[in-house]
Amino acid sequence: MIQGYPDQASLAAGETLVLHVATDAPRFRIRIYRWHTDFAPVWESGWLRGQAACARGADEDWQWPVYRVATAKDWPSGVYLARLHEQAAPEVPMDFAKPAALFVVRGRGQDPLLYKLPLATYHAYNSSGGGCLYHNPPRSPDPPGSKVSLQRPGGGIGGETWGAPDHYDPTSPRQTFAHWDAPFIRWLHGNGYHPEFCTDGDLDTGAVSGARYRLMLCVGHDEYWTEGTRDAVETFVATGGHVAFFGANICWWRIHMVDRRRAFVCHQGGPCGALDHWWPSSGAGRPEDRLTGVSYRHGGGWWDGPRATSGYRVQDADHWAFAGTGLKPGSAFGHDTTPPLVGYECDGAPLADFDAYTGRARLAAEAESGGTPATLRLLAVAPLDGRWQELPPREHDPARHGLHAAVMGVYERGGTVFSAGSTDWAQVLASGHPVVDRITRNVLNRLQAPHR
Repeated sequence: MIQGYPDQASLAAGETLVLHVATDAPRFRIRIYRWHTDFAPVWESGWLRGQAACARGADEDWQWPVYRVATAKDWPSGVYLARLHEQAAPEVPMDFAKPAALFVVRGRGQDPLLYKLPLATYHAYNSSGGGCLYHNPPRSPDPPGSKVSLQRPGGGIGGETWGAPDHYDPTSPRQTFAHWDAPFIRWLHGNGYHPEFCTDGDLDTGAVSGARYRLMLCVGHDEYWTEGTRDAVETFVATGGHVAFFGANICWWRIHMVDRRRAFVCHQGGPCGALDHWWPSSGAGRPEDRLTGVSYRHGGGWWDGPRATSGYRVQDADHWAFAGTGLKPGSAFGHDTTPPLVGYECDGAPLADFDAYTGRARLAAEAESGGTPATLRLLAVAPLDGRWQELPPREHDPARHGLHAAVMGVYERGGTVFSAGSTDWAQVLASGHPVVDRITRNVLNRLQAPHR
């Protein structure tokens, strides 16, 4: 048995990486890989003396033995995986199921594209230590809520993960780096893009400034945000920066960093409701659609088994996002992909109606008062029917009432914000679907270009 985790999941090139590793093997080695189109080690230790240590609770600092790695100053910004290999174990190719720890070498503003990794969401579903925010959650009295530690295996890789397996990709657990971020990042590198990287915590602390970049990417399932992270992203947009959300269920829960930023707390329910939902007045009172343009409360989720959707219907075929796709008003796309492009969770906007014959939708009159940006343009809409497993409650409707839909949209408020409206965009992109590929390139190429 061997497992490990980084003391800090983000560092600058040239800084020392501190790994905490426990093993019952007498010797082990560390191999560090950069996630890219190829997968060759960039650094390898000699054989190190193994030390045993016990697992602790999900809300505790596990305080495992320390091993230090001096990173090189010329390491490019990227996502790195430190694979842990026991001496007696057979040599096998890199496998996301094998023991490893994930960390980021932060960007220095040398490229206009910044990729934000959702470290908090990884840990919200990380059940190492017997609990997470969704199963046997450890309780915190102050601030009130459930508490999970960052100082344990499983921050994106190398730990246990809670949740139903993906029917379409059971080998790649949702809520881990492997599921959405890894394929999207590999696609970026393989198609001539050169992103720099940060974690959500870097934006919260100011270790990375958005002012150095033109476009920020959030991909897959970026659900848990601190107020500081949200403030940083909103300031970035207000001062002319652009954001593309190729995901859904974005910024759904607020979290509070505690224990010297080595754990966080989220209040997800109680006699007075959830205090850390972003959108309701009983929570943060700061609707997430003010940032993203869309919200999970207007969309929905389908977690288990195969899902049936009719795909997106185009609303604004002349928009630059659809250039070169050949799509026309009312055209469907994403209905024939594996996995279905719409899902497993979707963000939407409040719609007054949807005409199934023409494929046309209209925003509800009260949309802006609920947080929808006044400049939001509907690009594509995918209504969610009663088979969807969650259609959340919202301001004017109880759960499963009203028109819920995945919405692809764009708005401007200083900078431009694009939202794809679906978590599984990255997987369909990686499959080579031509329309999804073209839309993605259109968004990236336009929004990372110098300001006109």
